[in-house]
Amino acid sequence: MQARRSDIDAAKGMAILFVVFGHLVARADPAGAGWYEPLRQAVYAFHMPFFLYLSGLVAVETGMLFTPRPGWRGVVVARARRLLLPFFGLGLLIVCGKLALARVISVDNAPAAFWAGAGDLLWHTAASPALSIWYLFVLFVVSTVSMAALNGRPPRLPWLLAASLVLYAMPLPAYAYADRVGSYAVFFLLGAGAGLLGGRWLAFIDRAWRPAMAALLAMLAAIIVFGRHWPQAPLLLGVGMLSFPALHGYLRDLPDTSLKQSFLFLGRYSFMIYLFNTLFIGLTKGALLRCVSWDGANFYGFAAVLMLSGVLGPVALKRYIFVHVPYLDRLTN
Repeated sequence: MQARRSDIDAAKGMAILFVVFGHLVARADPAGAGWYEPLRQAVYAFHMPFFLYLSGLVAVETGMLFTPRPGWRGVVVARARRLLLPFFGLGLLIVCGKLALARVISVDNAPAAFWAGAGDLLWHTAASPALSIWYLFVLFVVSTVSMAALNGRPPRLPWLLAASLVLYAMPLPAYAYADRVGSYAVFFLLGAGAGLLGGRWLAFIDRAWRPAMAALLAMLAAIIVFGRHWPQAPLLLGVGMLSFPALHGYLRDLPDTSLKQSFLFLGRYSFMIYLFNTLFIGLTKGALLRCVSWDGANFYGFAAVLMLSGVLGPVALKRYIFVHVPYLDRLTN
């Protein structure tokens, strides 16, 4: 088994913090907290492209992406167990939980009924009650289709990347996450290209991360100031690609301090945090809203508590509950 790479674990740890921050508010924004939405727009310009880049890089590092035809069945089964089983299991749990809790606390995007919620989970996905876990389904589709298209032949990767750019430019409907497959496949394949370059890519980002970080921060500041007055597709592609050398290079260069160790810790639990952060955020928010408003200055405290809940709740669930259930422990590693 290949040893874990600390730079990738640290990158996952940083990225998952951005994911949790983006989930603090689901639908209706708190009144008088105008600072949050511009920051969320800036985060959404790069955080999932960066996650897909890391996923593509890991798919090459592990050898999964270039599996030849005889090994496809085993890979698809393993990917389905790793990605689709949590997607459908947790998705249906969220549907049931929202239906039950909507009677007693404030619940975001509660389905009208079980079958309506289950249908939206997979088909009318813009209305999915568990939209926060779309990455699992999209990663399964993108990784297995890419594996089949490459068929163990790395020279096919540039052609597949070119096809993903065409797909990116096409308007796709929000059925079965087709729109998100089209929007994010390119980042997975760019990550695969980085993995294929190996040491040459790492040498490049070690040199380029500082100017890339300066450019990334400048772009994010512009997004915060000008908001939605940007073409979204070019923005996502440009800022997303800029985040690869900026963030990955920064984390490779970061000294082994407590900050680096914190990112590494979160990286090891990033899958668990991704799965359950919205559940803990939703429960905490529902409980708090029964006692106090989150409008205005109150939202600063709300945001801090929800961040802690969304990050540490899943870690505690993993360490103190799932560790005693071997199947769930393995499934969420």
